[in-house]
Amino acid sequence: MTTLVPQPRTGDPAPAAPDRTPSAPRLAAPRRARRGVPIGVRARRDAAVRLGALSVLWLALLLVTYWWTAAGGVLDLGGWETGLTSVGRVTGLWSSVLLLAQVLLMARVPVLETAFGQDELARVHRLVGFTSFSLMLAHIVLVTWGYAAGSLLASPRMLWDLVVDYPGMLLAAAGSLALVMVVVTSIKAARARLRYESWHLLHLYAYLGVGLALPHQLWTGTEFVSSPGRTVFWWTAWALAAGAVVWWRIAVPVLRTLRLGLRVTSVVREAPGIVSVYLAGPGLARLDVAAGQFLTWRFLGRTGWTRANPYSLSAAPDGASLRITVQSVGDGSAAVAALRPGQRALVEGPYGRLTERARTRRRVALIGAGAGIAPLRALAEGLAYEPGEAAVLYRFTRDPLYRHEFETLARERGLQVVPLPGHRRHPASWLGEHLGGPADDPALAGVPDLAVATRWVPDLLERDVYVCGPAVWADLVRTDLLRAGLPAAQLHLETFGW
Repeated sequence: MTTLVPQPRTGDPAPAAPDRTPSAPRLAAPRRARRGVPIGVRARRDAAVRLGALSVLWLALLLVTYWWTAAGGVLDLGGWETGLTSVGRVTGLWSSVLLLAQVLLMARVPVLETAFGQDELARVHRLVGFTSFSLMLAHIVLVTWGYAAGSLLASPRMLWDLVVDYPGMLLAAAGSLALVMVVVTSIKAARARLRYESWHLLHLYAYLGVGLALPHQLWTGTEFVSSPGRTVFWWTAWALAAGAVVWWRIAVPVLRTLRLGLRVTSVVREAPGIVSVYLAGPGLARLDVAAGQFLTWRFLGRTGWTRANPYSLSAAPDGASLRITVQSVGDGSAAVAALRPGQRALVEGPYGRLTERARTRRRVALIGAGAGIAPLRALAEGLAYEPGEAAVLYRFTRDPLYRHEFETLARERGLQVVPLPGHRRHPASWLGEHLGGPADDPALAGVPDLAVATRWVPDLLERDVYVCGPAVWADLVRTDLLRAGLPAAQLHLETFGW
């Protein structure tokens, strides 16, 4: 059974032994339209930002390609040796542009975070990362091969000479090895063998790899320094990328943590292996955070506090307190259950687009599984809607999270609540095996999931649909919805995993 206590406020003494009797949850006042912005306006702005960002990237690639062509890159393709070197030069230019894009994607720039959303940003990050790495390898191989007069047998010796004798090449070689380590540990099979905390630490070496490549490019890269315009372009691009990292990944989190002064006020067990952490701080009212977003958290005074973990808000922020709900799946999350009142929290964020700003319709459906229901619980409280305009479908195997809180939302705000208990009906299903409500009929055993879901929510495909849960389960939901005709702009998805 879900255990609930009223959310603690700043200055309240944290209970040594919380009352185990479920009580009515604190509900934030619903917002009609944040800062007076009508539904759909922010979504259109985000679409414009996405188009603008992709356009800038393509224009940068076209610009360096033009410079390569103007420097005789196409003419050099006529010879074997010069052709190898020429193709190596242009792949190096493309790789450099994409590496800079990688840095910006990793820099947590708010305009990109809110426009793309976490899942889409991760997909773009992965695509750009593997492409830039492949182009970097092609650059190394082709330039070395060309400098070796087109002889494969002479290429290893030539590579050694280039690394040892050319300015900046030793640093570039070290940077390349760092990027190799990052890419190898990003492969799905490798990630499955690593803890999230270890993978995250290794992934930060991408910054080192990109930074070590800079001296080589500026000292020996003719395409970088052969004209004032090119020099200004590359130095400006590098400065903007480095500045974004320093400001958004280091300065802003430090300043925000000092300003907020967040401390744990209580820890409440919600279900086996799942706890909610309540936090408050004197500067919390100034935090611009929305229901559905997540922050990355470090808690002082516990083992492994230097490693950050991303946790979503599980209640709509009200300016006085925050709540996160954490499932024990690794070292960091398991240690959360041992937190004590008064422990200081260091935060980065907020991040994510699973919020009201992505909304395009008045009517919404929230579909979640397991601990993925946490940000949807916050959305069910924080979104503006009239009775009957919002529905939540949540799947669970044992204890339903926030059952009493959803009941309160159903009673006070007209939220339609559809529990989906049990394990999945079959491996390709995202519904629970014990179908409840009006669709609980033995005849539905072979009916497709979406056909069952539309018995509860007949206009499901006409709503904005927010989905959160494990990656495999969420992919099943996404596939079903898109195949059935839900416009991609109305699907807002966030998955667990890395």
